[in-house]
Amino acid sequence: MYKLVSKLLVYKDLGSDCILYKMADIIKKADKGDYDADDIIDQIYTQINRLLDVATQYGFTKNLWKCYLAYKLAMCESPFALVCEKNGPIEGSVNEFAKNDLIIFKALFNYDFSSLESTLGINCFTVISDYRAVGKSDHIYNKSVSEKVRLLADQFDKASGIDDLYEVVTTFYRDYGVGKLGLNKAFRIKDQYVPEVGSTSSAYAYNESINRSGDEPQSGRDSQGSVLVPVTSVGTMSLDDLIGYDIQKQKLIENTESFIQGKPCNNVLLYGDAGTGKSTSVKAILNKYYADGLRMIEVYKHQFKYLNSIINEIKNRNYKFIIFMDDLSFEEFEIEYKYLKAVIEGGLEVKPDNVLIYATSNRRHLIRETWSDRSDMSQDEVHRSDTMQEKLSLVARFGVTIGYFKPGVQEFYDIVERLAERHPEITMPKEEIDAEANKWEISHGGLSGRTAQQFVNYLAGKYGR
Repeated sequence: MYKLVSKLLVYKDLGSDCILYKMADIIKKADKGDYDADDIIDQIYTQINRLLDVATQYGFTKNLWKCYLAYKLAMCESPFALVCEKNGPIEGSVNEFAKNDLIIFKALFNYDFSSLESTLGINCFTVISDYRAVGKSDHIYNKSVSEKVRLLADQFDKASGIDDLYEVVTTFYRDYGVGKLGLNKAFRIKDQYVPEVGSTSSAYAYNESINRSGDEPQSGRDSQGSVLVPVTSVGTMSLDDLIGYDIQKQKLIENTESFIQGKPCNNVLLYGDAGTGKSTSVKAILNKYYADGLRMIEVYKHQFKYLNSIINEIKNRNYKFIIFMDDLSFEEFEIEYKYLKAVIEGGLEVKPDNVLIYATSNRRHLIRETWSDRSDMSQDEVHRSDTMQEKLSLVARFGVTIGYFKPGVQEFYDIVERLAERHPEITMPKEEIDAEANKWEISHGGLSGRTAQQFVNYLAGKYGR
């Protein structure tokens, strides 16, 4: 194995700490014959443990070794892979190097561990060649990556001959993308602070520890300082799930489709009452256009200092990125909005054509205003109205503003009734549902789509017992 790995060229940068390289080093020691058996077994089990972490994180089953190697092919952001991402199969001398590497990967796919197992008296490689997960765990792994990697593993395993291998891999890059930016739907900013195990955030710390110990995402661009971390579980909401607001949804669709198609488009601000579906609309847009190359990055206002780093990382990729700012608003003393203004429009570097900003807010003008802002008579500032103009200039940078407002009483009942129709276990007459919904909204936040959904969830739980 170590002789095969040493000959990789295009796929050389897989990460010095990756499982493949570690396993090759272990086998090299074993082949020399001068080793302590217990020590070698311990090293092998350490790498198998890491491989199981990757399998858990991405839901791999059957032959974990082949899934892992396919994962490395899919995630390695080599120049060759990035060009194929945009153009599919390419011409040029680099093809000879790439094909040589794919032949090596094919040999690694079919690597025979049986002699190593026999010598050391272990069977871990046999077990992971037909691995079956216990129970259903769809909710804990990244399905967006898992489904594609398993497809690549299956196709690569069945391919025979270098031309078939080359066609499988380059077509995969063109159709599904490369690396975490290609294979994932959504991203957040990497949190530099990981709580200790046992703290109130230990579950988050565990997820981060999987990221660190699970081979990827440590190699490739992450080792070069990426600030982005994939969101491994993105909801399946669609625009049809949001009842009503047809005009608002159509505006959002039109702007997003223009963005996807490379036509002129605008940053979007969705503003209005709480619980009316602003965030749901944006998340549904991601699900609707993901297959067309749309990706989303969630950024909070305390993370605006990373905006330039994010844009530098994504500006040359073959995808369209929406930077999503949920529940955006600023108090008078907060100045983070100045970073946002510069990024949207006004800095020296032009915002790339593959980046848009979608924000939601309960405030139409985002920044808290007072009556003194509208007067030059303030004792604190000579030209107070200039401050008002500075604040208003932020919302002016959103070319499309879409208002979401609370429904009327009858609209609220319509929403409740249509949501209840999705739950056959709810057998109450509509009149009774409306009456109960009226009681519910009085004590649960008033008329809104969110209140309607919470009420229907309550009914579904009550009648589904």
